[in-house]
Amino acid sequence: MGAHAKYSRRLGIFAFMLVAMVIALGFRLVDFQVVRAEEIQQASLDRREVTRTLTALRGNIVDSTGQVLAKTVFRYDINAAPKNVGPVRTLRDGVIVERSVMDIALELAPLLGLDLDDLLSRLDGDTEYVNLAKLVDADTYNQIRDMNVPWIFSDRFADRLYPNGAVAGNLLGFVGSDGTPLAGLERQYNTCLAGVDGQETYERSAEGVKIPTSNVTTQPIEDGGTLNLTIDSNLQFFAQQVLADTVSELNAEWASAVVIEVETGRILAAAEAPSVDPNDPAAVPSADRGSRIFQTSFEPGSIMKSITTGMVLDSGVANEFDTVEAPDRLYLDFNNEYIKDSFDHEDFTLSLAGVLRYSSNTGMTEFGRQIDRDARGDYLEKFGFGVPTSLRFEGESGGILRPASQWDEMTNLTTLFGQGLAVTPIQMAYAYQALANGGVRLDPILVDSCTSADGTVYYKPNQVSTRVISESAARVNLEAMEKVVEFGGVGKTARIPDYRVAGKTGTAEISENGVYLDQYAISFYGVAPAENPKFVVGVTIYRPVGVSNSAMATPPFKAIMQQALKHYRVPPSTTESRNIPSNRYGLVDEND
Repeated sequence: MGAHAKYSRRLGIFAFMLVAMVIALGFRLVDFQVVRAEEIQQASLDRREVTRTLTALRGNIVDSTGQVLAKTVFRYDINAAPKNVGPVRTLRDGVIVERSVMDIALELAPLLGLDLDDLLSRLDGDTEYVNLAKLVDADTYNQIRDMNVPWIFSDRFADRLYPNGAVAGNLLGFVGSDGTPLAGLERQYNTCLAGVDGQETYERSAEGVKIPTSNVTTQPIEDGGTLNLTIDSNLQFFAQQVLADTVSELNAEWASAVVIEVETGRILAAAEAPSVDPNDPAAVPSADRGSRIFQTSFEPGSIMKSITTGMVLDSGVANEFDTVEAPDRLYLDFNNEYIKDSFDHEDFTLSLAGVLRYSSNTGMTEFGRQIDRDARGDYLEKFGFGVPTSLRFEGESGGILRPASQWDEMTNLTTLFGQGLAVTPIQMAYAYQALANGGVRLDPILVDSCTSADGTVYYKPNQVSTRVISESAARVNLEAMEKVVEFGGVGKTARIPDYRVAGKTGTAEISENGVYLDQYAISFYGVAPAENPKFVVGVTIYRPVGVSNSAMATPPFKAIMQQALKHYRVPPSTTESRNIPSNRYGLVDEND
């Protein structure tokens, strides 16, 4: 074969191979650009695309005036990609302006609170991530964002804040660092407050930098609702300050105060000391982080006597003028037991109003045991004892009230003056609300509503009213309670100038394992104005050191009730109380 033929043959083979290669490449090109174009494009997008969660804002908790007690704000971690650090060009007024790394650092350092050299050292490197500052506020974040530096990026975190610190902290509860509700109303009403997180996707370059305008929201954010409380934060703050001073002065274990609007059953204040600041709950012992108003029960002592006189009047076994013989000690027909008064005295005759005024255990026993045992058990249940309130506050106690059929002979009598049962401060406050509200106990209201951002109401309380005693019995009972404040040895220290006040003192021995200690829970629960009740205020002080009567419970009651009357501009009383004689003889004042 000649040289020309060999050359032609080789050329043909080369041409064939070239054509085959072109055809193969063409097939591959068609495969990539037509047949598999969508698949390849999606794979490329998957490598560039990032999906992140958009945190929803937890809803606010507000007081009755709209003042914010709890809110969520966003904090931002400011980060950088050192491997991409370099000058930044921006278009300003049609002119391209270049900012050097030093120019950017000079502007950025004071915003981050960093030393310039420290910032520059962090920006030096070939990594894709370095943290520059943690949890900066929204204003700082916005200033940094507006610098439009592509190698600066951020991570957003929700931060729960309580602007008023410890005000209502024992009610509000708190959330964990991850936003999980851990206590109080935060947890109980999480369904209202919790939002629904959203999602967004965006593309990033090969260098890991977010590509502007690539954001696509795939799941919109739904922020949480607003929880509207009945609490008046100003009154709540005042009451907490009064109690803090009281606990400090008396070296007490704790103290509580409840303020109720009589006609509506709304809780205007539920104050405690010690209190907890939800911004830093770990700063106080775990025992002080809940609400003892709902969660702790105690033997009420003589504040129960107002309840017993209400039963006596309603059942018709006696009126306010009827009398009994009230000895110093009342000896019983079983086990050589006796009941004694808290102060020594000669035998005397007391009216029902007098028994309340002098806080006579023996006189109250003589009146109260005329009521059938089962009927008294029914009364106590209607007053709200023995079960948690309808609020079902987290960890709420129902106190202790055994069925009347299970009372032994002594319990059958001691319940008349506040022993042999246990109550929570909220239960006792609403028993007094019934006395003040014409004999009708209302379910407590602490949460008015839960509303969405557009005003949709998700929740409203379903308040139930319970007729406990008759209106006439309730009215007369308040008139008898007024005598405690007008003439009682301790009760008169609860007087408020220009207002008629009805109330009752209480001193209860604290028992442990069935043994009474030389320690006390002292209380004063009262109503004002007595002729047209607006507020119930109940104060309890637990284990005050060196205190064995209720004299120290009246000053905080008086201060808080005066503040409520002043704050809500309740007009002074214009009438005098009714004259109800206490006894046939002149007597010393009571010591309870």
